[in-house]
Amino acid sequence: MRTAMPRLSKYVLRQLMGPVALFAFLLTLVVWLSQSLRLLDLIINRGQSAPTFVYLTLLLLPSLLVIILPIAFLAGTLYALHRLTTDSELVVMWSSGYSRMQLAWPVMAAAALVAVLTYLCSLYLMPLGQRLMHDKVYDIRADIGAAVLNEGQFNTPAEGLTVFIRELSSDGRIHGILVHDNRNPHRPVTYIAQSGELAQTADGPRLIMLAGTIEQSGDAGKNLSVLKFQRYVFDINQFSGGQRQAQRDADERFLQELLWPDLKSDPGNHIRNIYLADANNRLSAGLYCFAFGLIALAAVTRGRRGRGAYALRLTVASLAAAALRIAGYGLVGMSSRRPELNVLLYLVPILGSAGAIADMAGLFSRRHFAFLFPQSQPLPERAA
Repeated sequence: MRTAMPRLSKYVLRQLMGPVALFAFLLTLVVWLSQSLRLLDLIINRGQSAPTFVYLTLLLLPSLLVIILPIAFLAGTLYALHRLTTDSELVVMWSSGYSRMQLAWPVMAAAALVAVLTYLCSLYLMPLGQRLMHDKVYDIRADIGAAVLNEGQFNTPAEGLTVFIRELSSDGRIHGILVHDNRNPHRPVTYIAQSGELAQTADGPRLIMLAGTIEQSGDAGKNLSVLKFQRYVFDINQFSGGQRQAQRDADERFLQELLWPDLKSDPGNHIRNIYLADANNRLSAGLYCFAFGLIALAAVTRGRRGRGAYALRLTVASLAAAALRIAGYGLVGMSSRRPELNVLLYLVPILGSAGAIADMAGLFSRRHFAFLFPQSQPLPERAA
């Protein structure tokens, strides 16, 4: 029997990891696709390539996995244990002496593995990915020249600016240029030139237009002035994405940068409290894997075997896990205003784990809550 127990534990672990990996893949795919749509507008309007879009969306994955991995572990564990129960495999294991405590070992081993992956994403991969993505997005917004060099298309690299070029030759010369500046709707300006080129200067990109006209209308189009030029330099750097942020956001900072931030000005410790709440949220993220594993164990291995009662336990387990995670996210905002509440970020998953253990120990059985289920009183006997 001593040699059979490790084999059963390894078998249960293999049965767990398959569904967990499948749920993690499916949830990641759905959320990843929905989040990547936010980048389409930037990629299209700035004239970026498909590899750039794929690169940016891949950088989003670690921040999504921090949320998805514990949820996928709960769903995969519930499914795997449910399948073992419906196939009567757990009944056979228990008949051979395999206890609930021994069943908890592979579940906790899987929870530890998922927790390690969660910490890897939250403490290293997520801030690294967010940092690289924000830097790349800034470079794309600043490189407005790449957004206008699409021949035969009306490009809108910035709000109020429309650029059209008819042809871009191999030597970098531009033929047929139209620039419409509508930042002031009451006095729009249109630049038309036969040729030109895009020059990179120390002050940013400049569009040099040759042999053209400047048409400016006023009074709602009633007056039109036309000015001819032989050479005109148009500053397109004014439409770039602005200055790089002075300090990085919380999701771009590593753990040591959140716990000991280098802040030049922080009246009232407002920013420091936000960083501290984010750091504690990351450190407590992996604890939910253990809480969810214990909740799944309690739902499947305890209680009556009736179909209705079993389905109710699975539903209650899912709702309890969702309530725990929502409570944890809600406490992050509260902790950013009151740092003394950061301890609650760890207390929530610990209480969830303790509740599941108590349920498996039989402390939450029906007889302990008999006052909630009053027995029907027998009818008085009818007098003879």
